[in-house]
Amino acid sequence: MRLFVAIDLPTDLASAVAAAQEQFGGAPGLRRTDPEGAHVTLKFLGETDESRLEGIESAVEEAVDDAAVGPFEATIGGFGVFPSLDYISVVWTGVRQGTAEMTRLHEQIERRATDLGIDPEDHAFTPHVTLARMDDARGKETVQRVVREADPTIGSFRVEDVRLKRSELTPDGPEYSTVTAFPL
Repeated sequence: MRLFVAIDLPTDLASAVAAAQEQFGGAPGLRRTDPEGAHVTLKFLGETDESRLEGIESAVEEAVDDAAVGPFEATIGGFGVFPSLDYISVVWTGVRQGTAEMTRLHEQIERRATDLGIDPEDHAFTPHVTLARMDDARGKETVQRVVREADPTIGSFRVEDVRLKRSELTPDGPEYSTVTAFPL
C-alpha cells in the first residue's frame, strides 16, 4: 500500500482551493488535483508492505508526541512551484501560518521514519498544498504569470490531528483514505 503522513484541509476549504486552481485557467499541460483531497504532506512513505503498518503507526504516534505540538491555527495562501519557475513540475499554495508547527512535526516524523529504514527526503521541507502538476511546458508562461502576479488566501483552519493516509492510484487520479488519525 502507498502511504504518507499529512494534515488534511477541511472540506469547507475545497471551494477556495478550486478557486485558486481556476486562476490558472485552462493552461495546457496543467493537471489539477482534486480540491476535496487537499492536504499538506508531512512525509511520503511510499509503497509499504502491510506487515509494517503497525510499526509505522507506532512511529508516527511517537513522532507526534515528541514534536509536542498542540492544536494550532494554519493559514494557506500564495502560489509557488517546484522545482523552479524555469522548470515547473508542481504548482502549489503555501502555508502562511503554522509553518513552524508543521516543520517540527515533519522533522520528528522524518527521524522516526528513517529509524524504520525509510529513505529520508532529498530536499528541504516546504509545507504546501499541491494544486496541480505540469505534464509538459505548453502552459508554462501562464503558470509563471499567475504565480508572479496572484497572491490568494485560501483560508484558515485549526489543525487538531496528523493522519496516516493511504493513496490508491486510479486512472482518474489518486484516491485518499485515512488509515489512522493522531490527535495533537
